Amino acid sequence: MTTGNAANTSLRKASAAMLRAGLDALRTPAIRADADAILFSAKSFAAAMLAYCIALHIGLPKPFWAVVTVYIVSQTSVGASLSRGVYRFAGTIAGAVATVAIVPNCVNDPIVCSAVLAGWIGLCLFFSLLDRTPRAYAFVLAGYTASLIGFPSVLDPGTVFETASVRVQEISIGILCAVLMHRYVVPKRMTGQFTGKLSATLQDARRLAADVLSGTPGTSRRDRNQLAADLLALQGLATHLPYDAAPMTPRREKLQLVHDRLARLLPLATEIEDRMHVLGARGDRAPEELSALLGDVGAWIATAGTAERDGAAAHLIGRARAIRNHLGADASTLGDRLAANLAGHLAEMIGLLQDCDRLVRTIGTVDRARDAAPLHGPRRAKGYVYHRDPWMAARAALGAMVGILIGCAFWIWSAWPEGGTAVSILGVCCTLFGNVDTPVPNVIKYMVGSIHGVAISLAYSYVILPQVTSFTVLVAVLAPAFLFAGSLQARLPTTFRALGITLTIPILSGLGPTYTGDFAGSLNMVIALFAAVGFAAVSMSLFQTVPVDTAINRLLHVSRRDVGRRALGAAPSEAHWTSLMIDRTALLLPRLRASGKAYSDVLDDTLHHLRIGHAAGQLRNTIPRTEGEVGDKARDLLLAVAARFGARGRTGPVDHTDLVPRIEALAALIAGSSIKDRLRMLDLLIDLRFALGSDETVKREHSP
Repeated sequence: MTTGNAANTSLRKASAAMLRAGLDALRTPAIRADADAILFSAKSFAAAMLAYCIALHIGLPKPFWAVVTVYIVSQTSVGASLSRGVYRFAGTIAGAVATVAIVPNCVNDPIVCSAVLAGWIGLCLFFSLLDRTPRAYAFVLAGYTASLIGFPSVLDPGTVFETASVRVQEISIGILCAVLMHRYVVPKRMTGQFTGKLSATLQDARRLAADVLSGTPGTSRRDRNQLAADLLALQGLATHLPYDAAPMTPRREKLQLVHDRLARLLPLATEIEDRMHVLGARGDRAPEELSALLGDVGAWIATAGTAERDGAAAHLIGRARAIRNHLGADASTLGDRLAANLAGHLAEMIGLLQDCDRLVRTIGTVDRARDAAPLHGPRRAKGYVYHRDPWMAARAALGAMVGILIGCAFWIWSAWPEGGTAVSILGVCCTLFGNVDTPVPNVIKYMVGSIHGVAISLAYSYVILPQVTSFTVLVAVLAPAFLFAGSLQARLPTTFRALGITLTIPILSGLGPTYTGDFAGSLNMVIALFAAVGFAAVSMSLFQTVPVDTAINRLLHVSRRDVGRRALGAAPSEAHWTSLMIDRTALLLPRLRASGKAYSDVLDDTLHHLRIGHAAGQLRNTIPRTEGEVGDKARDLLLAVAARFGARGRTGPVDHTDLVPRIEALAALIAGSSIKDRLRMLDLLIDLRFALGSDETVKREHSP
């Protein structure tokens, strides 16, 4: 009996261990991603069949557009699906109205009609590239809806209003079904994903601060790049939160406050790192009280978020400010000025991190005036600022117009019966894939998916669908292809390939009210599809592709130009400037990875531009309150900075070594004066000097 009990106990333990191992395996990222992809595919297919059924029931002539719309709108989260559906509906309405206005008024001249349609598509692409938020999808849809409806109607303008009206109805049904399915059937909230990313971003911010204070070589640059990428990813998620319909979503005002503080932390961490480098590792040439403060701040950053941490933060900020005021009271030596400057930056960094902790803890609530926890930074926020380049957007839009016009010219010259369809697909490709520097790889992925879609469609059209006798059987036979393609669509690397399948099968299989089985029509459609997509790849490589080096140099050029503008005072607020430069840094990261060249210093250049612009802009704001020789020399210095960085056509590094003596002379003049903003101006001059890359000069002068 004892042996049997022992055997049963061992069996139970083994079974429990196997069960735990199985549950752990199900929690792995790969399995969870597969499960999410399968769930997304099942919901999208159910929404597509529901939309198809409704469109059939009310007698729409081309119900397959409802199916296509479901797969275009569907996203892996509730918020993204709803926002995409709203923008698609708005864009479809705008595109349909534009088509109805353009085609009948140009009925007598197909060339003019095609040119106007191409101009509309280019204009929509231009605004979509300028917007850079999910709202841009509305402009994309306004463009390619006009392409889908307008070009096939050029030779038959009498049907354009009916075609536009029916298309809007079909698309509206698809949007409604997709939104309802993803909203109410096992919804995947965007809020949870955003909260997890926000928590990871705060950890990255604390890691950056800790690595800067510890002097860990080579890590601070990586930490800064990661934080910049985090902020861009957070903004991409946050734009969908208003559509998430979660019980409690993060409040927009607090998200903006958190963003502004994290954005300021990026250049501030570099300021602290530079001062510590000059004063020696761990402050061995710094005053004893400052060295002790550095150690205590590092220990505070490593602590968990507790009530004691809040009290410790207030104490450390008070110590840092006291050290700054004490050392800055007699700023006759460069060492005292640097130490005071470092203490002030430490106080600011502690306040930024503590504000982030407080804001995140109450991010879903409304602070009442009497209950709101005091913040160390400003209570007014700017939030994320997108870099927008009208010149680059116009270049891409003009390239799309040229490609479409060449396609139209060939269609009209050859009198190809399917030319209108081919050009409409060309217009869709130019707008749908035209939002990146190098769209051709995505077009090729779509073409590969379309090849699979054509093969599957022909099998359905002439082998399977003729045997179908009921809607239930139709759903059953369509399920394997759509479920497989839907699972691919949920994975970012295969999204475009999946779209080639899910957008081709409904159209080419002729999922209409009745089975037609028109082989000649299907063959013509296949020829038009591959001719259009192939020509789109060639056209976009010639007219819409931006070489990666050109994109990088363009970002650096506008950054240098804006530094000059800030020095002249024609610049936005500090929060706006910081967020704008961080967005440019985030845009540089993928381009630098794709360049294949040694651009190790490019990100440092953008950070230098951010720091120089910050110091110059702040210094410009203090000048109106400063008169006499100090004010005159400060104005001359900023004019020199503006002339150096605002030079037109400059693409290489900026030589600014001759600015350093002017900064030193002005700092010495201010140190011996009694002006009201003396300590503030000294801090800004030190910031400007370090941002210009003069830290080695400073270190030599401060060495014993």
